[in-house]
Amino acid sequence: MEPDVVFELENAGWPVLLVDGAGAICRANQAALRLFGPALEGGSALLSAIWSPGNGDNAEQFLAHWERAPAPPLLLKFRGRDGQTVSQFTCVSVFTKGSQKYFVLQLLSESATAPATAVVKSPGGEANAAHKQKLDCALQLARTVALDFNNALTSILGHTSLVLSQMEPAHPWRRSLLEVEKSAAKAAEIANDLGTFSRQEKETRAQPAGNLNLLLQRCVEFLQQNASPEPPAWALQWERKLFSAKFDEAKMQQAFIKILENSIQALKGPGRITIQTRNLELTQSTQDRNVQLVAGNYVCVEISDNGCGIELDVLPRIFEPFFTTKRGANHRGLGLAWVYGIVTNHGGGVAVSSQPGVGTSVRVYLPAEKRIVRDSGVPSDDLSGNQTILIVDDEDLLLTMGQTILSAYGYHVLTANSGQRALDILSKNDSPVDLMITDLVMPAMSGRELVEHIRQISPDMRILCTSGYVWPSGQENDSAYLQKPFTSQELLLKVKQALAADQISAG
Repeated sequence: MEPDVVFELENAGWPVLLVDGAGAICRANQAALRLFGPALEGGSALLSAIWSPGNGDNAEQFLAHWERAPAPPLLLKFRGRDGQTVSQFTCVSVFTKGSQKYFVLQLLSESATAPATAVVKSPGGEANAAHKQKLDCALQLARTVALDFNNALTSILGHTSLVLSQMEPAHPWRRSLLEVEKSAAKAAEIANDLGTFSRQEKETRAQPAGNLNLLLQRCVEFLQQNASPEPPAWALQWERKLFSAKFDEAKMQQAFIKILENSIQALKGPGRITIQTRNLELTQSTQDRNVQLVAGNYVCVEISDNGCGIELDVLPRIFEPFFTTKRGANHRGLGLAWVYGIVTNHGGGVAVSSQPGVGTSVRVYLPAEKRIVRDSGVPSDDLSGNQTILIVDDEDLLLTMGQTILSAYGYHVLTANSGQRALDILSKNDSPVDLMITDLVMPAMSGRELVEHIRQISPDMRILCTSGYVWPSGQENDSAYLQKPFTSQELLLKVKQALAADQISAG
């Protein structure tokens, strides 16, 4: 049965297409039929039939990319009734009905983005302008909520992780605090999604190169802190000269923890989990289960367990959204689908092999460069210091949180609730400031403006920028950037890295 949603747009004055997940056009309103004519007749047309090669990606690639990273209206090219190319600003939305996914494409004329004075002269122009104003207000509200939400979560995560780091493993409240930390991390995902939705310009920064060995080690340590009554035996086999791979550290950590949690649950008691990293140099295309690897360099992370395994009839469906064999309200069947999305968004692939009663092996492949990855040179167990740090943020909650954490580890901390206050402190402070940590989004003087002032008066000062989702312009990697929300350990490690970099450059 076809969705009813398009009926409401049947008589719209602009072309509207309903496209299924495979790229087939299910319905087209009258305006679309007038624009494209015979190409849409017969009821079995494909979007590719009216798609112009001038768009770069083909129709299926465009829909897949848009679903991963929704974008504002885009100027797309189509093949019209007479074969001529027509340009249309296209609004895209996605929804599901039952188990089927659909895209709604609303095609507006290229003049739809003309200046407001021209729009008002056209029929219905005032209504269109009012509608756009409402959308702009909604986006602004979403941006504000995302920023405030991230600030509150940063305070929660910072204080919680600080208490956990000082608490004995057997403390009776430890498990409850771990649940608070997990809940805050989940809320952080929601805040990030809200921030991404509300961002008018989607930022496409390149991911930095990282050390997967260190990332996996942190995942294991996290799970050991929250160990079950019968914890597994861990076998860690690291490639000593691991190739350099670029990845989003937070997202890949979440993906690996989800895989490891599944392995622990599969053991159903004492068992063994093996994590192995290795380099791959492929001279020709290679297939691993559902993953097609073209020739090139890769890092492979293989996570194996000797648990219950996966039934043969279940194995082909493990990446399907909402498919799960686990019972309970907390199991929504999104875990491995989420892992698959994260890894494929990095240009990689996930392959799973399993035998019932023997165990399961999950192999994650990430594209890599044939150069040895370097770690930061900062031991993760040595996070204390005695330098002077200035924290700049318009949220008092975050000033208090940052001062509490850094002071607990020996740092001398100064705080400023505005950019101007920070400049006043720097001009009057007798002792030098070794590092400034500043939020990028602040009223009056933004963090970027503050950084520009600092570069003029003190070019050598080390600066660490923080934000919920605003990326510093001109920043090539994240060595001087910390995304909110963050834990106390992430803050301390980033501070240590910035100060270590200072010492290296000074030497």
